[in-house]
Amino acid sequence: MSQNIKLNFIYNSIYQIAAIVIPVITTPYVSRVLGADGIGEYSYAFSIAYYFMLFIKLGLNNYGNRIVASLRDDRAKLSQTFFSIFVMQILMLILFTGLYVIYVQGFATNKTLAYILVLYVISAGIDITWFFAGLEEFRLTVIRDFIIKIVTTICIFIFVNADNDTWKYTLILSLGASLSQLFLWLGIKSRIDIVIPKWKDISQHIKPNLILFIPVVAVSLYNTMDKIMLGSMVGSKEVGFYESSEKIIKIPVALVNSLGTVMLPRMANLYSNGTRNDEANGLINKSIIFVMFLSTSIGFGIMTIANQFVPLFYGDGFEKCISLFYVLLPSCIFMSFANVIRTQYLIPQRMDRVYIISVFVGAGTNLIANYLLIPQFQSIGAAIGTLIAEISVCVVQIMAVSKKLDIKKYVYEASPFIIAGVLMFVTFREFRIPELHTVASLMIKIFLAGGVYLIVLCLLIFLYNRINPGMFNIYNVINKILLKARKR
Repeated sequence: MSQNIKLNFIYNSIYQIAAIVIPVITTPYVSRVLGADGIGEYSYAFSIAYYFMLFIKLGLNNYGNRIVASLRDDRAKLSQTFFSIFVMQILMLILFTGLYVIYVQGFATNKTLAYILVLYVISAGIDITWFFAGLEEFRLTVIRDFIIKIVTTICIFIFVNADNDTWKYTLILSLGASLSQLFLWLGIKSRIDIVIPKWKDISQHIKPNLILFIPVVAVSLYNTMDKIMLGSMVGSKEVGFYESSEKIIKIPVALVNSLGTVMLPRMANLYSNGTRNDEANGLINKSIIFVMFLSTSIGFGIMTIANQFVPLFYGDGFEKCISLFYVLLPSCIFMSFANVIRTQYLIPQRMDRVYIISVFVGAGTNLIANYLLIPQFQSIGAAIGTLIAEISVCVVQIMAVSKKLDIKKYVYEASPFIIAGVLMFVTFREFRIPELHTVASLMIKIFLAGGVYLIVLCLLIFLYNRINPGMFNIYNVINKILLKARKR
């Protein structure tokens, strides 16, 4: 990968991790102060507000990213396109903010939280992250996110002190989201010229945006509808368990998403060139190996320490999160594989139809599974539905590209990571040293389990290359690193 891709991946990884890890820092405190019920109330209210935010942005995260990437070398066209898209975004903001206020007034169960979340809804209308992603400029978004997350974290510790402070928690996060989007506008002036678009320029973006919006809605059905169904069918406490587990599970997913965000404009640029398909396919191969390492090492690693980590991290009353970890974390493998296929092949190649079909299959599977499983198994049922949905999405996307990409090779190269992760989990899941303090025992467990994972992985990679020399590209990368180290 080029130096620019690596740098952008680092920037975007920091952005994604800051968006998830910094809130995770507050989780032990918030879970003890607000409890599962308070967390569940916030999560349920936010999940509904989130749908209005989706309709404001439509498919801009993918569409805006892609079109900006293709026009970034022409300032005039870039300026025209930016303002055409942004005016459309503002029109959607006015429409759906109004509809959200009507919903709050007539239907919201917790009107206080719902009204506070108007700030979140408005923030979607001024979000231009898609523009900077298309330019492959992630530094400003990283700085913005880091500053805002630090400030909101400090505010949570200062102002959220009692179990009835859920409204303060919601207000702090909502203000943070709004300020975060305003911050990006500081860097827009030097990159484009002000243009007043005509309606025909605005309207041309509606149809392709709506096409890419369809899978966004479908994905949200099994990313957010879980919480809405849990809240309406079994109560906010189960939503609290699910939400708390999801915060940890989003860590490996965030790293994978950061790679996808960085690679999408680069792959769109390569495929638009028409003569660099081999380079693009090589990047896909490297990406598969990389995301498999991330998802298995972190995912199975968290599963391995879950029975000690959960009581220490969340406090008493959150033991159900252990089982949720065991069900939800394996989905990271399928999400990672599908993310590479989606962001580095389907969307850059404008295979939107395949993408739409895959996520609708996942959404339908998830809704049916939730309806059948939540009444009996509660949050565990929702987790099973999510796992089944992610598997189905991955399978559909793989089937669609199996004749164009070497899927067998990708699966072959992914298998050592999965095997090493499973062995680590099975071997160390129940490992603990009773004589030591919980934290000390946990740290030793992490060190030993991680060491075994790496040793097993290296042995498997060596074995695979003995069987099929030269196929496992990561082995060649490791050899180059070792040779450089010896020379030094």
